[in-house]
Amino acid sequence: MFRIVKYVLYDILQNRMVIGYTLFLLAVSLGLFNLSGEATKGMVSLLNIILIVTPLVSIIFSTIHFYNATEFLELLAAQPIRRSILIWSEFLGLAGALTLAVMIGIGIPVALFAPNATGITLMLMAIALSVSFVAIALLASVLTRDKARGIGVALLLWFYFALLYDALVLFLMFSFADYPLEKVMLAFIALNPIDLARVVVLLQMDISALMGYTGALYREFLGTGWGIVFATLVLSAWALIPILLAVRVFRKKDL
Repeated sequence: MFRIVKYVLYDILQNRMVIGYTLFLLAVSLGLFNLSGEATKGMVSLLNIILIVTPLVSIIFSTIHFYNATEFLELLAAQPIRRSILIWSEFLGLAGALTLAVMIGIGIPVALFAPNATGITLMLMAIALSVSFVAIALLASVLTRDKARGIGVALLLWFYFALLYDALVLFLMFSFADYPLEKVMLAFIALNPIDLARVVVLLQMDISALMGYTGALYREFLGTGWGIVFATLVLSAWALIPILLAVRVFRKKDL
């Protein structure tokens, strides 16, 4: 398994898209910190970029790479190698490469301009989103044979998590404005890794007061030690559950 992961990782790190993605994150991060003049403002601006770009690049690149590696996976599947090892190798290689891109593109500017708990949290959330959307991409890929359809499904999933989900939550809030939904909102954020990452970083920036009463509830729950454990477990579940489902589907799939 280690040899396959090493090969996949080496192949991905040579990819121009990954190199361009790393340089893009590095240039944007340095630019935002320099233009903002204040670390907190720079991190807020960078957070908005991370919540959109990181999941999009992770899910699209992982989907494309999986389909491009189909023949390679079929060749290995014909060998006495368990299929689960193939999917785990793809996952670890993709997650490792994109994590390295985030650590270079965001970690270096954060270490220079915001070497504090908030900066570390921002980088960790970017890594968590990358890993989670790699897992989601692999699940979507093994469920769909056609490459064009698989990429379309990946884009729809990103659109749902990044844009549509917030619109649906706002619709529910306005529709049931007469009911106390504040505590329900705590459950809603667990259903979207992007929202959860956003709330965790904003709480670290100590600007939850701008989020109203719901922000106070977030602070009361997620601002505690148990809240951090809860957020960590939920984000881990968003990575583990899709990849475990992908492994199960791929083991039974007719290649």
